[in-house]
Amino acid sequence: MNRWHKSAIQLAALLLAVTAAAFGQNGQGQNGQTTSPETAQGSPDRPVLQHRNARYQITRDDVLTISFPLSPELNQKVTVHPDGYIVLQSIGSVYIQGLTVPQVVDAVKKASEKVLNDPIVDVDLVDFQRPYFMVNGQVGKPGQYDLRHDTTVTEAIALAGGFLPTAKTQVFVYHRISTGWMEVKKMNLKDILHGKNVNEDIQMQPGDMIFVPEKFITQFRKYVPYNPGIYANPQGLF
Repeated sequence: MNRWHKSAIQLAALLLAVTAAAFGQNGQGQNGQTTSPETAQGSPDRPVLQHRNARYQITRDDVLTISFPLSPELNQKVTVHPDGYIVLQSIGSVYIQGLTVPQVVDAVKKASEKVLNDPIVDVDLVDFQRPYFMVNGQVGKPGQYDLRHDTTVTEAIALAGGFLPTAKTQVFVYHRISTGWMEVKKMNLKDILHGKNVNEDIQMQPGDMIFVPEKFITQFRKYVPYNPGIYANPQGLF
């Protein structure tokens, strides 16, 4: 490796270290302890971690069945409009985008109280956005894939056709942790692919994206844009 390549790698490592240190300071409370996801307060320069087992949130084009056991004439199947509303007969429009199913039940109950006395409401999620991940860059079949079961980064790359001859085994994994915030981790898969440190192979989460760069990357910042919505995490603790 020549001096130019060594300098590029050192620069990338320095950028990671500085960013990680800055985030570590922002993520600590007054007593030096890390703020938990349950108590963290969002701010322009601090992400709020989401619960790992968060309930599914309704989004556009989801299909739901709304049932009124005591008033079956109001039963209907609805599709969430692009603006986040559903329209219920005799009740009107109800905004449900971003709500969980239990929250939709509460919202529909409240809206239907103008026509029903003490309504009972059942909501069933019939069709919804399937969990997925994306693989881009130097792989055989870049694109979006369904996340049907537990899948690691190396398995995801294999599903995407594997590495091209021009690919670097040092990849970037992008993971959304909250609205407006994304975490990026740099992973070196060389050892994992040779059966070493296999426990470091990250499990993909819904919405994650892997980017496989070309060989001889000299600018880490080229793939990790430093703006208020993205931060680097060399530890990769999602």
